[in-house]
Amino acid sequence: MKTFSFPSNSSTITGFILLGFPGPREKQIFLFVLFSTVYLLTLMGNGSIICAVRWDQRLHTPMYILLANFSFLEIWYVTSTVPNMLANFLSDTKVISFTGCFLQFYFFFSLGSTECFFLAVMAFDRYLAICRPLRYPAIMTRHLCTNLVVSCWILGFLWFLIPIIIISQMSFCGSRTIDHFLCDPGPLLALTCKRALLIELVFSSLSPLPLVIPFLFIMGSYILVLRAVLKVPSAAGKRKAFSTCGSHLAVVSLFYGSVLVMYGSPTSEHEAGMQKIVTLFYSVLTPLLNPVIYSLRNKDMKKALQKFLVT
Repeated sequence: MKTFSFPSNSSTITGFILLGFPGPREKQIFLFVLFSTVYLLTLMGNGSIICAVRWDQRLHTPMYILLANFSFLEIWYVTSTVPNMLANFLSDTKVISFTGCFLQFYFFFSLGSTECFFLAVMAFDRYLAICRPLRYPAIMTRHLCTNLVVSCWILGFLWFLIPIIIISQMSFCGSRTIDHFLCDPGPLLALTCKRALLIELVFSSLSPLPLVIPFLFIMGSYILVLRAVLKVPSAAGKRKAFSTCGSHLAVVSLFYGSVLVMYGSPTSEHEAGMQKIVTLFYSVLTPLLNPVIYSLRNKDMKKALQKFLVT
């Protein structure tokens, strides 16, 4: 039985086979065209938000600075998986190198963790704007906003260093086939030569924390926001308060809803097709929908985008 291990000095390493979405050649070409279009629209949508925030002085506020950074993150998040998926549609072998597989695993989950931290920071910003409006300018300064952005990136990319190092040192035997379109830790662990219960326990303990902790923080922030909004006497005031949170809540619901379906329920081999669909939703479709959600529900962003697109 042939054994595979991560270190690059091993001449036997050839990589893994990502099955992706198997089917006839016509189906592969159709999927290539479809996801190429989705990818380009995602780049254009998120890129437009970045440019609008950059060039419109009215949007140089913490809320929109966080949104621009979030859009920048979304571009890299979708780029961590889609280009390789597009290449696989046109490939006969569908092979991803051993190192490339682990790099994709690291960047995909690090960017996903960073997204969770950004969503939590954006919830904190909305909490301050609604619950502490008079103190908001003094608290959410440009300096604090910058520190929060940097902290999100650092925490996101440090968190998965330990799991990726642990899994990369394991040996892989037999079939190199991964029934997925990306290098997901579940299928990778299933290909190890010998089950390491301690390593699996460490990984399963560390992995959910970047999801759970920001989610609890977001829920706590919006409970406080809801309490504050309910105390507003006028209906117009309540609508205005809810409108400032609506876009963020929609994005949180899309992302966390699909992620919780994926990682919060038991998995088995016969559910591989459903896992791919759910993963597609939060890794490809959510970054596509986010610019639409923020632009449709925000008048200032609409004006800035119209100004940017016309000029």
